[in-house]
Amino acid sequence: MKALIEEAWENREMLTDSKVQHAIRAIIEQLDEGSLRVAEPDGEGWKVNDWVKKAVILYFPIQQMKTLEVGPFEFHDKMRLKTGYAAKNVRVVPHAVARYGSYLAPGVILMPSYVNIGAYVDSGTMVDTWATVGSCAQIGKDVHLSGGVGIGGVLEPVQASPVIVEDGCFIGSRSIVVEGVRIGKQAVLGANVVITASTRIIDVSGAEPVEYKGYVPERSVVIPGSLPKSFPAGNYQVPCALIIGQRKPSTDLKTSLNEALREYHVAV
Repeated sequence: MKALIEEAWENREMLTDSKVQHAIRAIIEQLDEGSLRVAEPDGEGWKVNDWVKKAVILYFPIQQMKTLEVGPFEFHDKMRLKTGYAAKNVRVVPHAVARYGSYLAPGVILMPSYVNIGAYVDSGTMVDTWATVGSCAQIGKDVHLSGGVGIGGVLEPVQASPVIVEDGCFIGSRSIVVEGVRIGKQAVLGANVVITASTRIIDVSGAEPVEYKGYVPERSVVIPGSLPKSFPAGNYQVPCALIIGQRKPSTDLKTSLNEALREYHVAV
C-alpha cells in the first residue's frame, strides 16, 4: 500500500483507479482502529510515517459530500463520524465529535470536544470541554487536555511532524500547542501557555537559563512568559514559555496534577 500511495501522490490521475481508492480507504480504516499511526515512538524519538499522512490527504478528493443527520442535528461533509463507542469502551459526552479515521483507545473520555482525522488518543486520556485535537496529533496515555486546549493539526507539508503530547501530561486551560511541538512525558503546562515551533522555551529554574525550541523536556512545569524585543517602532514584549521547575513525585497521580501548578503558585 505504501508504494501505491507514493505513486498516486505523484500522479493524481490514479485516484480514479479502484485499487488505489481501496488502498486509501484501508489505510484510513487502520488509522481508525489504531493499528496504523501517522507517527509512532522510535527508540528515543518519534518516527513520522509520511506516506500515511499522504493517504489522509488523498482520502479527501475520493470522498463525496453527504448530508449526515443525527437526531435534530445536520452535518454536510465528506467524512463520516466515528461510531461504536460502547464496544470501544470510550465515553463520549454530548456534543463531542470525533471523525472517522481518528483513534480513541479504551478508557478515553471526550467531554464536548473535537478530534480530527488521523489523530491518535491513547488510553486513560481526557479531552475536556471545548478542547480540540487536530489532524494527525498524537496524544499519549493518561493525558489531561483541559478546557479550551488547542492541539494543532498538520497535513501539509507532508514532511512536517505532528504535535506530540506524551504520556502523563497535563495541559492547562486555553493552552495552545501547534506546529509539531513535542511535550515530553509528565510535563505540566499552566493555563494560557502558547508553544509554536519558534517559541523560545526557557528553563529558568537554575542559575543560568537553558533554552529549547519545539520540545518541552519531561516533567517540566511550564508557565507563559514574555521577552523584550526591539522593533523599528520601539521595544515590545513577545511571548515565550518558562520552565519554572520539575514536577514532583507527590503530584504523579492524575487526581493531584493541579497541585503541580499550585506548588509554584501558577494558575491552572
